[in-house]
Amino acid sequence: MAVRQSDETLSSAAAVAETLDRATAHLLSLQHPDGWWKGDLETNVTMDAEDLLLRQFLGIRTAEQTAATAAWIRSQQREDGTWSTFHDGPPELSTTVEAYVALRLAGDDPQDPHMRAASAFVRAGGGIAAARVFTRIWLALFGWWPWDRLPEMPPEIMFLPKWLPLNIYAFGCWARQTIVPLTVVSAHRPVRPAPFTLTELHTDPADPYPQRPLAAPTSWDGLFERLDRVLHVYRRYAARPLRRAALAKAGRWIIERQEADGCWGGIQPPAVYSLIALQLLGYDLDHPVMKAGLASFDRFTVHTEDGGRWMEACQSPVWDTCLAAIALRDAGLPADHPGLLAAVDWMLDEEITTTGDWAVQRPRLAPGGWAFEFENDNYPDIDDTAEVVLALRRVTHPEQPRVDGAVRRAVEWSLGMQSKNGAWAAFDVDNTSTLPNKLPFCDFGEVVDPPSADVTAHVVEMLAEVGRADDPRTRRGVDWLLANQEADGSWFGRWGTNYIYGTGSVLPALVAVGMSPAHPAIRRAVSWLEDRQNPDGGWGEDMRSYEDPAQWSGRGESTASQTAWALMALLAAGEGRSEAVERGVRWLVATQLPEGTWDEPQFTGTGFPWDFSINYHLYRLVFPVTALGRYLHGTPLGGGVR
Repeated sequence: MAVRQSDETLSSAAAVAETLDRATAHLLSLQHPDGWWKGDLETNVTMDAEDLLLRQFLGIRTAEQTAATAAWIRSQQREDGTWSTFHDGPPELSTTVEAYVALRLAGDDPQDPHMRAASAFVRAGGGIAAARVFTRIWLALFGWWPWDRLPEMPPEIMFLPKWLPLNIYAFGCWARQTIVPLTVVSAHRPVRPAPFTLTELHTDPADPYPQRPLAAPTSWDGLFERLDRVLHVYRRYAARPLRRAALAKAGRWIIERQEADGCWGGIQPPAVYSLIALQLLGYDLDHPVMKAGLASFDRFTVHTEDGGRWMEACQSPVWDTCLAAIALRDAGLPADHPGLLAAVDWMLDEEITTTGDWAVQRPRLAPGGWAFEFENDNYPDIDDTAEVVLALRRVTHPEQPRVDGAVRRAVEWSLGMQSKNGAWAAFDVDNTSTLPNKLPFCDFGEVVDPPSADVTAHVVEMLAEVGRADDPRTRRGVDWLLANQEADGSWFGRWGTNYIYGTGSVLPALVAVGMSPAHPAIRRAVSWLEDRQNPDGGWGEDMRSYEDPAQWSGRGESTASQTAWALMALLAAGEGRSEAVERGVRWLVATQLPEGTWDEPQFTGTGFPWDFSINYHLYRLVFPVTALGRYLHGTPLGGGVR
């Protein structure tokens, strides 16, 4: 990264303005003619491996797709032969198993050095038997793992009323969309002929499918493991009419939730399992539902310049567009700039005015708000809705009554989605039971959607912007945030990495509702941020902070997005010309690339804390633009366009 000026002049107003102008121009250049922005959403190679396994199962895998995907997977392999789930992360067993199997499908020889290194790591880690349940489900589809050594997932769960524990609405929306089709797959237990064996991935070929010992019967794990044994027996004696009715209900549920673009929930896992489930239910590949579902994967495919091919787990156009609009206003673009007007027009067209799964808990609540993706009307989310409102409020639009109506509906819907503890989650209300996480098949990522500090902060900031800072519901949200501040002064970040993201979200919200920057909670947060600043002036936090906060909280290699989050928090807290802010701004100026963006291979987005990490490719640009704009022009809290 080239430093364009000396340290003495880097933070001068002219240098910062030059940096901001370059970044703003680059951001504007990325806007689609229809008004939206969308950066690539990078995760890990399990998306690519599972895409090949899906196509193998359906009988549609092509040589061209396989070669391009294999090239990408090989490019992501580490020197030790393994794969991780985020940049410079530790090797991960299940990810390595799936990547290895995908390369076997591509024709890689198990005796090749890169394959031998991978299989040696898998065996050393306990073999396939130690892989997560979802990985072993994929292997079971081809006979590489026995179905009776997997947790039972009966489709009769579809008949459980919502007041009973473990009904499908006890799971977060992403989990229920995955679990329902998996109950169909589990009921059918399909096995397609495997093109090769995987004996090299077992620790003991003589006993490749060991039975794991049961946990203590007095523990939740032990209780649910014994329940799973009961369900395996139930499978043999389940009434056939009841099972058929449950499968039919599951099939209808899946089809009813297919989005307009053919996908399910706008994310990869529900889509792949839904396609498998529907084929098992008798839908052939020429059926419109199946054709639309498969076509949706084409839109999730990213082709690299060197011929590789990788899959996005999701797409984030609404999120990227509202963040870009906020950033450009902070950068000083006029409120009626054509690019901003185009963005508002597009966002207004994306407003969701139909009910979705959220209405199960709030049946009398009128719809309003936005989803994360191009098409996901069943699952608008509160986080996107709050940020879209903040963006809409800062643009002067010729059809202001239309904007005001969308904002009003969004605010009322968001207030109606407040959980009883006063905070907000991403998709659901009071989705806080810990029981679903105890189920044997829930060994990968969060399966419930409890309130979080980052989402709550965004809603509080939005409510302050629309003049509801003193609303009792807003104050309950503020009280929850204060009660959930960490002992060190930070806040946990559920949807971004991690404590820097949480703190960067909360401080602007607290100031927006009128809290004095001298408040002890804000002072503790400022001290924490100053303590976590890197020697180079930037901020960074490694994904390992989710597993080991004592060592990694607010610690990691400096990144553009995390440095911007810290700056946004400090600026909101009145630290506009502090040494910490000046050093952070200098770091952004010094590390900007010639084209106007920043290099950020690190993963700073969160799907599931620790288990599923995300690199939002637009984060490295939109957040620095916001931070530098607020540094130069002042923070916009409470000052949106009316």
